[in-house]
Amino acid sequence: MALYRIAPDLPPLHNAVLIASFDGWVDAAEAASGAVAQIGSGGQVVASFDGDGVFDYRSRRPLLDIQDGCLSELGWPELTIRHVRTAGRDLLVFSGAEPDLRWRQLAADVVELTGRLNVVEWISVGAVPAAVAHTRPVPVMATASRDGLLTGGDLPGPEGLLRVPAAALSALEMAVSTAGVPAVGFFAQVPPYASIGYAAASIALIERLSRHLQIGLDPGQLEHQRGEQQQRYDAALAGDPVLRETVTRLEAAAGDVDLERLPSGDELAREIQRYLRGQGEPGGG
Repeated sequence: MALYRIAPDLPPLHNAVLIASFDGWVDAAEAASGAVAQIGSGGQVVASFDGDGVFDYRSRRPLLDIQDGCLSELGWPELTIRHVRTAGRDLLVFSGAEPDLRWRQLAADVVELTGRLNVVEWISVGAVPAAVAHTRPVPVMATASRDGLLTGGDLPGPEGLLRVPAAALSALEMAVSTAGVPAVGFFAQVPPYASIGYAAASIALIERLSRHLQIGLDPGQLEHQRGEQQQRYDAALAGDPVLRETVTRLEAAAGDVDLERLPSGDELAREIQRYLRGQGEPGGG
């Protein structure tokens, strides 16, 4: 039995591009999920997945609302595909909570679904922690299932063998590309101390998608969030010499930094959170 359901009022789709990102793994500072949420905002749900079949509710517990001592509502994790039409292109935004279970069956179902939805290209979107500073432009790595898929000067990387714990996103992309759908991926690099979100990376991903698809994608409220977060990170670094020294070294290294000589990402995040709690409102003293 399939793990998905297609909406009965499915719109006509022509040469659809599927843009996929799940929260959790490969979503540092929620930058990737923030980008696809903006792209898919207001879109029609054209397919949804069986939560009982793909989620472990003990590791991803539903959110419970308790109103005046009464259990009032449960918010269950979701995994959906939404349709938006932008600049004449049919975009399918595949997003939600990263599935915990039945990845192989889910991959087979997604391959089948891409055929039913006339998908001609798969795009994975992610964000990873890296030795970068918020004071510099956001680097975006690219991947491709074969040569010639990337445009605008993008090159796949990093070079050589990189072995990491897999994300469900990658398992689905590999199944889809093996079935014949070309696939690319864009992964923003996020500072290890980005503890309050990183809209700058979300915007960088949207800009990279815009160039690849050759259409204009609106970052919307992400621009405001980027400015606000920039001010908060700047204030934290100005008031904390440990963080200031770390960022200075990241700037100087420009990606060629010895991570073993830096505080861990968790330590840096705790330091920023400690500073911001002590300051109250953004920019406050």
